[in-house]
This record gives sequence, C-alpha cells and structure tokens, in this order.
Amino acid sequence: MREDEETRTKKEHESQQEQETEGPKKKNKKRKKDKANTTIDEQPEPELEPERVKAKVQFIPEQPNKAPPLVGYFPSIYKPDVDHPDEEMRPKVRVYRNMNEKKNRTGRMELVVSPRDSSVDYVGTSYSGEAMAPQFCHYAVGVLDRNTQTLKIVPIAANKIFRLEPRVRGSDVADKDAGKGEISAEVQANMKAMLDTRYGTKKSLRQSKKMHALNKENDPESQKDLALKMKSVKINKEALESTTSDTVLNVPPYDANATTPQQAYPLDKIILKGEWDFVQDIFNHVSAGSEDDVEKQTLASIFSYITHLVKFKDQHSMDGGASAKQHRIPKILHQKFLTSFSDAESKRLSDDKIHLLISYVLVLTLHADDFRTNPTDIAKDLRMSEFKLRDHFEKLGCKLLREKNMLYATLPVPLQFPKAIQRRRR
Repeated sequence: MREDEETRTKKEHESQQEQETEGPKKKNKKRKKDKANTTIDEQPEPELEPERVKAKVQFIPEQPNKAPPLVGYFPSIYKPDVDHPDEEMRPKVRVYRNMNEKKNRTGRMELVVSPRDSSVDYVGTSYSGEAMAPQFCHYAVGVLDRNTQTLKIVPIAANKIFRLEPRVRGSDVADKDAGKGEISAEVQANMKAMLDTRYGTKKSLRQSKKMHALNKENDPESQKDLALKMKSVKINKEALESTTSDTVLNVPPYDANATTPQQAYPLDKIILKGEWDFVQDIFNHVSAGSEDDVEKQTLASIFSYITHLVKFKDQHSMDGGASAKQHRIPKILHQKFLTSFSDAESKRLSDDKIHLLISYVLVLTLHADDFRTNPTDIAKDLRMSEFKLRDHFEKLGCKLLREKNMLYATLPVPLQFPKAIQRRRR
C-alpha cells in the first residue's frame, strides 16, 4: 500500500512539472503569433513615386500686339473669390497704361482689383511704392501643358510684381502718394552694396568698395563735425582762386603760383585716388610677370585715361560714334565724365564741354611727354587740325616752339594765360 501511494505521488509531481514547462511554451507560441499578426497588419503601404514629366522648355518673348501677364499680391488678409459660381460676384480686374509720349511715361501701369461687395479698391502700380526699389532680377510665369509636354515661360508685364494696396474707391489718394515711395539714389547705392557683399562676385565687390570710397566725402557721418572744424581753418583767398578749376578759362584744376610744370596742373586733381585702379589695364597687359615699376605704371595709367577721354568724346559726337561704340569705359570713370563734360538736357556735348575735355587730354599728354609734346599725334586722335589744337595749348598757358621742323608745346611756370581771356580781379 505504501509503495502504491509513493508511486502515485511521484506521477502527480511529474505531471505538474510537465504542465509548468508546457505552459510558457504555449504562451510564447501565442506571443509569436500575435507579433506575426501585428507585423502583417502594421506594414506601411508602398509609397507612390511622383510622376516625372519630361517637358520641352519654350520661351515666349514679349510681343507688342499682345498683353503680357500681370502678377500681383495682397499684403492684407483679403482673398479674392475668383471661383465664385456667380460670375457677377467675382472681383473686377482692370489694367491702366499711361500712353503720354510727351512725358516719356508710356511704361507706367496700374493694376486695380475691385471687390463686388466692398467700396475699397486694391491698387498696385509699376512706378511707385515697392516698385521703386532697385531690381536685379527678371520675373516670368511658367505654364506646364501636360498634353503637349511643354513648359512655356512668359515674361510678366513691366517686370514688376504689383503690391495691391487698399484704396477708398473714388478717392485720389493713390495719385497723391505716387511720389512718396520713391527711393533716393543713396538708398539704392547702399542696397546694391549690400547685395554685392552677400551675393556678388569678387569683381563687383571690389568695384562696390571703390565706389563707396569715392563717395565717402558725401557721407553725412563724415561731415557731421565739418562746420566746427571749418571755424578754426584760415582761408587763403589768393591760393583758393589760383588752385580751383576756372570756368572762364575752361581748363583743369591748376595752381598759378606753381614753380614746376608738374605742380601747375596737379595730376592727383585730374585722376582721383580711387580711379587709378581702373586705368591700369595697359600696364597689367604689358608688364605681365615683370617687377612693379611705379614710373611705368603711372605712365601707362595716364595713357589709358587719355584713351577713355578720347573715346568718350567720340561716343558723344557725330563723326566718331561708330568707331568708339564697342569701347568699354569703367563705370566710375563714365559717371565722372557724364558729370563733368555732358549736359543733362542732351546726350551731345556742348562746345564748352568739348573744349574742357580737350584741355584735360592735353594736360595729361603734357604729363606723359614730360611737358614737351608734339601735337601731331594727339591732333589725329582728337580728329582736329594742328592749327586748332595750337589755340587750345595756348589757352592752357603753353608756349609753342619749333625745332628742326618739328613743333613742340611746352609749359613754362608760373602759368601765364592769354590776356584776352584772363579773369578780371577787383
């Protein structure tokens, strides 16, 4: 009996162990099945690749007989309901163009959007406000035609994006405020310098820095204490009269009390400090790989400056415009020549301005020839006869000497101008 009980207890103990070992196995199988089910259910759907379009690009230039597209935006919260089912409730869009050729305003445009349920118009112009900011890019509208696989690019009207400002309908506020948004030349120059600094090339950055150095004298910050400093300066009236550019004599800046020809017409008063870097092209081309020679560099820069002056004269004259059309004058020099020798009313040079330009050329020629110049070659460059050129030399205070059938112009000092045109003094 005892043996039967012991065997029975052993069997019960073994069955309990088997149940304990089989239990976690079954649970693990269930977990694996659940994980398998969850992974199958949670698999993400395959992403569809975007449809690629191989289109031909077609650029459509602006055509005078067709109106180009206009682009505008609303800085306010207004959103035009262009998809309204009733066409009469959609906003009305109008375009106005100024056709007054006498005032040269044919390019002025206005874009007006008028909501049907409001007494306010949204007006944008191509000549005031935001449109007056300097623009260094071109805008265009691209239209993709999937049927023909063609991308058409069309330039927008006036190359401007119209800022549509709210205006009370029927008022003339837009006309009164038309000139308030104009940006001064100083602000435009600062904006261009900022763009050159951030996105410009090295060449444009150098030109921007040199232009800033030339215009530094007009900086209000540098002239803030100028009035106080001038009070302590003693002005020599005689020296001031002798060193200024005389409009009556029509000659470059001079010093009537100079003791040497070089000081009579100072070179640094003709070619300014910031302009020397723009007239070294001849020296850099000739002396590639050689040592820097200050004298040769100065001489080459003078010849380059003379060439630019002569070509500027030809570009603004009837007889030499074709030959000088392709000549490129640095922007800094071209702006200076326009200010010094041209009139605002006309592109042609007046007789007085031409005489002044010739005087600059002759003075630079004297510097280059060590103040002993044969007028034959320079007369050909200026398209003048030697006889007329003698008169210009004499007005500069030069003396003409003939040696071995050769005519030379020299510059004795102190300067003595012809009495017929000498300025009267009280």
